[in-house]
Amino acid sequence: MKTEFGDPGLKEVDFGPVHSFLQEMSLVKNASEHTVRNYKLDIEHFFHQMKLSFHEVDKYGIRSYLLQLSQRGLSKRTLVRRLSSLRSFFKFLCKRGLLEKNPLEEIAGPKLDKKIPCSLTYREIEHLLSQPETQTFLGFRDRCILELFYSSALRISELVSLNREDFDPQHLHLRVRGKGKKERLLPVTKTAGKWLTDYLDHPERQSDGERHCSEVDRKAIFLNRWGRRLTVRSVDRTFKAYLLKSGLAGTITPHTIRHTLATHWLEKGMDLKTIQTLLGHSSLATTTIYTQVSMRLKREVYVRSHPRERKISGKR
Repeated sequence: MKTEFGDPGLKEVDFGPVHSFLQEMSLVKNASEHTVRNYKLDIEHFFHQMKLSFHEVDKYGIRSYLLQLSQRGLSKRTLVRRLSSLRSFFKFLCKRGLLEKNPLEEIAGPKLDKKIPCSLTYREIEHLLSQPETQTFLGFRDRCILELFYSSALRISELVSLNREDFDPQHLHLRVRGKGKKERLLPVTKTAGKWLTDYLDHPERQSDGERHCSEVDRKAIFLNRWGRRLTVRSVDRTFKAYLLKSGLAGTITPHTIRHTLATHWLEKGMDLKTIQTLLGHSSLATTTIYTQVSMRLKREVYVRSHPRERKISGKR
């Protein structure tokens, strides 16, 4: 019998537990569609490569699989993700009593290098915010998006999923749906709140313009040129255009603004626990990376400002 995974070589494997696992990830663990899809693809790839049943998988098979991936030049991040998918799946099998022992218990994945996120200066942020031509409706929308990114440190996926009902203009709050479908309330600056209110009330939102159509999706906050909900890909593409226009160097993304704001919060004295809550991090360990960014920036300012340091630096 050919399975849903579409590979005749997988016919000896009972994929019922796979579907049960994916359902649990989606319905019980509240994993996003993107995450569930990655789980499915990772598990499919493993069994396609190894041609083994669940009961035949052991630590040697897992190591062989990881070696194959490594020899193909896959990044450490990809290896870690696939290993994590398999670890979760086999843990699920043990919990359901379908396996006595998890074959990944003795498998240690590759360690990822912790990269310090890029951070912009206040002047660079102001320069980037000034790029959209706000005389046009779409340019006004883009300025509103950039203001909101720097106001509340949103992820792109969180921004495009915003609905009108999520914005409280009176108390300047946003209800955001983050990773794992977890909701959190975020404060909005008065500036960003004004841009957002004016965008929602913009007269061109309800009429066809030279470069855009009137509102079709009455639920969404941010609309594309056809009046429908804006997508992650569209925001990413538009951001790259403004980045090119601004002349800012480096690999800067919308996520960079999120990193930048977190760094600025820390430098202004906000505690890590509050930053963790605002960013929607499940673990405080994820948030502590910003302490490294902040210390690096403080050191740079120290070296530039201290007379003794400047003197020594000049001699070199």
